[in-house]
Amino acid sequence: MWFLGWKGESGFSASSTAEQVTQGIDGHGLTAIVTGATSGLGLETTRVFALRGVHVVMAVRSVESGTKVKETILKEIPSAKIDVMELDLCSMASVRKFASDYISSGRPLNILINNAGVMATPFQLSQDNIEMQFATNHLSHFLLTNLLLETMKRTVRECKREGRIVILSSEAHRLPYQEGIRFDKINDESVYNSYYAYGQSKLANILHAKELTRRFKEEGVEITANALHPGSIITNILRYHGYINGSCHSMLCSIASTS
Repeated sequence: MWFLGWKGESGFSASSTAEQVTQGIDGHGLTAIVTGATSGLGLETTRVFALRGVHVVMAVRSVESGTKVKETILKEIPSAKIDVMELDLCSMASVRKFASDYISSGRPLNILINNAGVMATPFQLSQDNIEMQFATNHLSHFLLTNLLLETMKRTVRECKREGRIVILSSEAHRLPYQEGIRFDKINDESVYNSYYAYGQSKLANILHAKELTRRFKEEGVEITANALHPGSIITNILRYHGYINGSCHSMLCSIASTS
């Protein structure tokens, strides 16, 4: 499949790995938080950050699972600096506790990767009685970012290195409900559509990044905020859609075998 090998202006293609993209980058002296770091994109981000010398804080729902991932990475990269902290994005109280504990630890913060998320789930509510996808994918990360902003701004001033916030969005942001974000119907189960609700949360991610960018420019703060579509990657975010996940896996395996 020729398009998987097509290189853009960066010199990389859709088949480039995180290790290839970060080759030659020295991350020593940087500290990053990665949410949803026990699997998929979050795990690989954590591993490659650690490989490049970044001190990574894994923000995870299960500390036990996070610790196992940490131990696995340490076997591959004995010099890795990794901490594991509990963060349940289904709970605003958990977000506030995580932020409070992080700030109290005195750690700097150069990079915040808002990666964790759920996709096209059956209708359910978070611990704060908010539709799960909007709560997990957007609101909790919005709160987390706001609570940690002053720490990041202070870090930028002290180390004189640009800070970075990365928010995992999706091309699905183009497919929310017809009217966009239904603020007045977030919890209305009678009109709930799992895919439109996902698109709604991903649209909110992009709007969040754009507003952060506007404010940083206005304040003259050396922090960039980026929203991105990670591409079609097989992870457990499709756990509610086994058929789709299996079909994607078969398709990509077929592509790999012919390339």
